[in-house]
Amino acid sequence: MNLDDLAGRRWTIRERILRMGASPTGAHVGGSLSAADILTVLYGAVLDVRPENPQWPERDRFVLSKGHASAALYAVFAEFGFLDPAECDTYGQAGGRLAGHPLRRLPGIEFPTGSLGHGLSLGVGLALGLRRAAASQRVFVLLGDGELQEGSVWEAVMAGSHLGLGNLTAIVDRNGWQISGTTEECLALEPLADRWRAFGWHTFEVDGHDLASLHGALTAAPGDGPRVVLARTIKGSGVPMFENRKKSHYVTMNPALHQRALAGLRTRSRM
Repeated sequence: MNLDDLAGRRWTIRERILRMGASPTGAHVGGSLSAADILTVLYGAVLDVRPENPQWPERDRFVLSKGHASAALYAVFAEFGFLDPAECDTYGQAGGRLAGHPLRRLPGIEFPTGSLGHGLSLGVGLALGLRRAAASQRVFVLLGDGELQEGSVWEAVMAGSHLGLGNLTAIVDRNGWQISGTTEECLALEPLADRWRAFGWHTFEVDGHDLASLHGALTAAPGDGPRVVLARTIKGSGVPMFENRKKSHYVTMNPALHQRALAGLRTRSRM
């Protein structure tokens, strides 16, 4: 799928995220919107997967370590044929497949995630297993930036480099916020790129809302070790009332607020 096509689809994906945020349970809207373009490029132009056969043995593997951004993943799944778009209306409902954090009852989900700090370790295990099986598939893991404050992440970073896992790519949704404030106020991460490089990872820094830059970094020729894409994003991206604001971390929208958010999104999409 070409990037011009994806440029239009990313707005539809954001509309679905807002719709899930208007459900009775609400959703992690801010972090879902910041990750929307990353997931759009992954599923639209990078991952070798088959929506009609999510368990295809030759598929690339993807782990959503920041599992609280499940609304973004479901919206992307609906856009690219993994599920019926109408199922997004069941988000957060008891007995449904679209839980607040992704569950394996939904085809296409490799692991249930959202207990932050574990996704990269799972990715290291997947990548090592594929290499030992002499398989050519790749592994991609999307992390939140606040999540990088977990020590288990850096254990996985060390392991990935030590093992020389050239089939592993970590992506950091670097929107600068976590539930209790900005990352730099809570526990500073910068100089983040230098830290990853010091651990031996091939490091790319990109605008996380520039589809071409994301695609270039995610499809760059593999090296002799793992790589990380630091995607600089805006929390709440595409919806002016939510952008770069702590309150967008978790949102439950009434109908009036939902319509206001949609109006702002549609205005932004035409700019």
